Amino acid sequence: MSKNELRKSVITARNRLAAEKIKDNSHAAAGHFLKLGEYLRANTVMAYVDFRNEVQTETIIRDALSRGKKVVVPITDVTNKKLTPSQLLNFPDDLAPGAWGILEPRPECVRPVHPAEIELVIVPGVAFDTAGNRLGYGGGFYDRFLLTTKPDCLYAALAFEMQIRPNVYPGEHDLPIHLLVTEKRVLDFRAT
Repeated sequence: MSKNELRKSVITARNRLAAEKIKDNSHAAAGHFLKLGEYLRANTVMAYVDFRNEVQTETIIRDALSRGKKVVVPITDVTNKKLTPSQLLNFPDDLAPGAWGILEPRPECVRPVHPAEIELVIVPGVAFDTAGNRLGYGGGFYDRFLLTTKPDCLYAALAFEMQIRPNVYPGEHDLPIHLLVTEKRVLDFRAT
């Protein structure tokens, strides 16, 4: 199976998930994530805003804001193929549909944050393997963005168990993640 075939297959399967299952499994994954010491210690957290049956991030975003953390969400610049991190103060009021209909800060709510300030990035993905490799949506936006973060920034991903595959065919530019959180478990790929 090619990377594109795998991407298509997993997205199709994920799109078939019932709304109730997405909600329940997202709640379970968020529950595991919110107990992570790495999350509790982080002052600045970047999260994707879920879209089209991704693991929902609302619970995490609201929790981080309630704890006084600096919450950052991406703004997608399709033309230049880059992400700009922007501080989120009011969820969901600061957001409006942006690139591809994904919620991002409205123009008057853009508050750029330097990538070096971010301690933890919650990275979206289509599929993951048990070695920490991630299959994204094919644009390379996150792989390019993560290179601009500081060396000790932690990359965590949220996924449903059905998104974990034996091999996601990582390429030379695909950056692995450090932690993968699903509705059932937390996988830590950092060397112990």
